[in-house]
Amino acid sequence: MKFKNIVPTQVERILADSELIISKTDTKGKITYGNRPFQDYSGFSENELLGVQHNIVRHPDMPRAVFKLLWDEVQAGREVFAFVKNLSKDGSFYWVFANVTPSFDMEKNIVGYFSVRRKPKRSALPQIAVLYQKMLHAERQAGSRDAIEASLQILRDALKNAHSTYEEWVLNLQNA
Repeated sequence: MKFKNIVPTQVERILADSELIISKTDTKGKITYGNRPFQDYSGFSENELLGVQHNIVRHPDMPRAVFKLLWDEVQAGREVFAFVKNLSKDGSFYWVFANVTPSFDMEKNIVGYFSVRRKPKRSALPQIAVLYQKMLHAERQAGSRDAIEASLQILRDALKNAHSTYEEWVLNLQNA
């Protein structure tokens, strides 16, 4: 992929309160639709986005375990919410509060995924960033084979300490 060498910067782009970033993918995660705000915030044109993996906007600060959780949920036919730090083509970043849902055909087969991202609650981001840093550290310490499980354990421990399920926790952070 020609965009794999984007160098992240410390420049943050903040979504407008009313802005919605919308995209659709096929079952393999290849982008089939991206609205104008998705193009604007990512910095990629429609032609650069269509047909490529959605992880084109994955920021290196994002733990792999978050995406494992997300994929497990949507592939099982359930919606999922997550705080996600995305990478723009110019190296800047933008945080989103994502709602990802599976799309079904008439026979109830999953045919793709639909994601609506909005501005995250700013007060939630420091807590999310610290957790994601711990998860990333666990992934790096564990090595490739055990990285995701080590990172998921950090998340499980945080949820246990919060006496919460994942969904309750992220929704409470977003709605606080």
